[in-house]
Amino acid sequence: MKPQTRICMLLVVAVCAGLIQAQDPGAVVGPDPREIPIPRIKTPIGTLPGVRQLPVRKEMPDVMTMNNGKKVTTPKQWQKRREEMKKILQYYAIGQMPPPPGNVKGKEIKSEAVLDGSVQYRLVHLTFGPAEKLSLDIGIFTPSQGGPFPTIILQSGTPPGATSLPRLPQGPNQGKGQDVLLLVGPAPEEEKKADSPAAKSIPGVFEATAQSTAKQNADVFRRGYALVVFNPNDCAEDTTLRNLDGSWAFRSTRFFPAYPGYDWGILAGWAWGASRVADYLEKDPSIDKTKLIITGASRNGKSSMIAAAFDERLMGAPVVTGGGGIGAYRFTGPRKSETLDIMQKKYPNWFSPNLHEFWGQVEKLPFDEHWFLALAAPRPFIALEGDTDTISLPEAVRQSILGAQPAYALFDAKDKLGVNYAKHGHAFTAEDWTAMMDFFDKQLRGKPIDRQFDRFPIE
Repeated sequence: MKPQTRICMLLVVAVCAGLIQAQDPGAVVGPDPREIPIPRIKTPIGTLPGVRQLPVRKEMPDVMTMNNGKKVTTPKQWQKRREEMKKILQYYAIGQMPPPPGNVKGKEIKSEAVLDGSVQYRLVHLTFGPAEKLSLDIGIFTPSQGGPFPTIILQSGTPPGATSLPRLPQGPNQGKGQDVLLLVGPAPEEEKKADSPAAKSIPGVFEATAQSTAKQNADVFRRGYALVVFNPNDCAEDTTLRNLDGSWAFRSTRFFPAYPGYDWGILAGWAWGASRVADYLEKDPSIDKTKLIITGASRNGKSSMIAAAFDERLMGAPVVTGGGGIGAYRFTGPRKSETLDIMQKKYPNWFSPNLHEFWGQVEKLPFDEHWFLALAAPRPFIALEGDTDTISLPEAVRQSILGAQPAYALFDAKDKLGVNYAKHGHAFTAEDWTAMMDFFDKQLRGKPIDRQFDRFPIE
């Protein structure tokens, strides 16, 4: 039987069985038994206890209690605790990432002056990884005078002047609020019509010139920051498409074929890519390598949080992250906020394969999202939220901030963990940019900023 024929037969069976109909979220308390399983990937971490072996933890797992039960009281103990937490988070939350390749190189492709010569733009092609076969294009904007500059690394789209990479299609029921593990193969034929959203090209191309991008971000340069942009989809393709054996199609492109023994999800792929950008920037004389800030909105905000947690060179400024981001899983659910169950239904490919079994059993998680924030201590870190963003529950965010504060308190740096609520929904606005730069002006540059970064909306 030809592979195409088999795909069509699987999809016909799924449609006839009603599998692509939206399920009642209240009727599902765990993974659907009809899900087509994902092949396991053996990793260097090995195997840790599964959901059946773990106890119920209604309280937030303490960041300051080591695996042996001892309390962390010194920075030296904290370094050991960090390694314990990183192992647990990689196994259960995001998947195990490969180590840094140690061979990042950059070649300048083009350079031009923009904003009447006040800003210099450079397109740089990075190469790295096994046999230097991996690559990533980044766009670097720096003020023409002064430096080195504190730098904001923005996960966005293809840098101006770079070639947009080909993209895999979406999964057959991606973005429909349905369980994406019920189907394999591409979308049904009827969904590939020219007027169908599934037939259109996937967003991700940064359709802008260097001049227009610089103009849009003129305030960033006026305030003395550099801006670096890259497309996270050039690191890991954001698709729920699956192969006939059930494996994720995204593992066949971008960074993943070079590291077959790692089960990292898409968010970890993007975070790992941000670290490769940092590898290059710390050698660039126009960039202040001690002041690297990683940001992005929504799913890019989730990966910004991960990058700041696992890379000690980065300071985090994730924006409107929603489920799997800043807010603690144990406190999501009210006000239609994104829960662990929702994320494992719609986007399990973003996370570790081991997170899926916690669907319906969130209180058995051996971690929660405050661990990512704690791992950033004592570096400055700010959560940028929208006060009308329904997918992110303020109480879940507050609990993560509270749960991470003991790690910052160990270094007498509680003021370096901040939060800001701007007047908007699920968006990344000028108000967020101002709050971000105000926070880092205060924390990194010693400027007298008269505002607080610890206030939550009144519900």
